[in-house]
Amino acid sequence: MNPTTYNLLIFVHVCAAAFWVGGMATMHFAVRPAAVALLQPPQRLPFMAGALERFFAGVSVAVLLLWASGLALLMGQGGMAGTHWRVHAMLTLALVMSAIYGHIRMASFKRLRLAVQAADWPAAAARLNQIRRLVALNLGLGVLTLAVALVGRAL
Repeated sequence: MNPTTYNLLIFVHVCAAAFWVGGMATMHFAVRPAAVALLQPPQRLPFMAGALERFFAGVSVAVLLLWASGLALLMGQGGMAGTHWRVHAMLTLALVMSAIYGHIRMASFKRLRLAVQAADWPAAAARLNQIRRLVALNLGLGVLTLAVALVGRAL
């Protein structure tokens, strides 16, 4: 793989990871707590569903870009044979994070939207709490993946 292609793929990969991990941190540590502090459930839950819908649209693109760029980088290096242990770790973490995101997007978020549409605030709050916990898990895994990618080079 020529250096320009490699560097372009790394750029796409890092930008997509930054969007996903940074977005999770923003939603988890800033948007949701502010919404809880300022809005009652009939306003908060539709707001959060709307914010998550917009965020998840970007995350879906980011996940596709991460997989495409990551696999292209991997194939450009001749596949898994002979790669550094951190590549194996990042791939494993990517599989877990993608599965969690898929569950959030296809199951938990769908249930949240249905509960919001029905104005069933207790059910919507329960779904949002489930999403919050899964996002926190994925945020931790995302930070771990970044540590493996960057610190793992030295190990």
